[in-house]
Amino acid sequence: MPLAPANQAQLIRSSQKDEFYRSFLRNSANEACQSVAGSKHWLDWRREVELLSDLAYYGLTTLSGYQTLGEEYVGVVQVDPSRRQIPSRARRCLFVLCHAFVPYLLEKALVCLENELEGGPETRRRQATSEAWSLERWLRGAAQRAVGLLTEQQRKACQPAVFVIQQSVALLHRLHVALFYVSSSFYHMSKRAAGISYLCVTGPNADDSSIRSSYRLLGCVSFLQLLVTLSLQLNNLRQRQRARQEWQLYRSLSPRHPASSASTPQPARCILCLEARRNSTCTPCGHLFCWECIAEWCNTKAECPLCREKFLPHRLVFLRNYS
Repeated sequence: MPLAPANQAQLIRSSQKDEFYRSFLRNSANEACQSVAGSKHWLDWRREVELLSDLAYYGLTTLSGYQTLGEEYVGVVQVDPSRRQIPSRARRCLFVLCHAFVPYLLEKALVCLENELEGGPETRRRQATSEAWSLERWLRGAAQRAVGLLTEQQRKACQPAVFVIQQSVALLHRLHVALFYVSSSFYHMSKRAAGISYLCVTGPNADDSSIRSSYRLLGCVSFLQLLVTLSLQLNNLRQRQRARQEWQLYRSLSPRHPASSASTPQPARCILCLEARRNSTCTPCGHLFCWECIAEWCNTKAECPLCREKFLPHRLVFLRNYS
């Protein structure tokens, strides 16, 4: 009996199951890293820990020639474009690199480029004091060399480029999902790049045609929503750029340092980065941290690092003119 192509519902359910187990592995690795290395080093290497967790998950499943937990749960298998054999090792390696490493690399590159375009000489000197080699330091050096070739006017003109690229990637992902709803193949762009599709091993489904028709209708609605979103993004681009410039001004604020004397107290320190607190930010429980430190912390745990009180990230208070 020939195997039927997997429909949209099966592929989405498989992806959701894989994402659940990936999140569980990420959280376990983050907690272990924070316990061993401390909060400061964990914040510095959080994205790398998550990358290694994803590579470990797909290395033990896809790269080894096995089904992922989501694929096994749904009952689908990967096949190459001929639909007669499993993908080659080269295709599987390409999928893992595009699915795990390329998003990480793109995020790091855009952050380094944004910092170079918006930061001044003082920011670049402070970043140049990094101790060990890392991919982020290498990307920062490449961004410095590229931005160094631009004049001040060209640098200001290129500042919106990072935001435009970020929004374009998000819109491209939504366009790809809408195409998936219509065509029922390649739920991830990484699988489209590697040419990996799925066949269902559980036999034909009586409701398969109705499922595909429903998702095609959803794909048409998604296309319409994407067009509306794109028009709104174009209209709001100028306002968002103005808001980013104001935020950059707030972020560049630094605490005042009076004339040194024997009686001058030492500047308050942030317990997360263990450095002089910059851009002081208050949690609902009253503890103070650097804005960048506590914002990065809240991306993983929405709680106070000191007293563990739970709170929503939007309740953080940025203290202006606070020394």
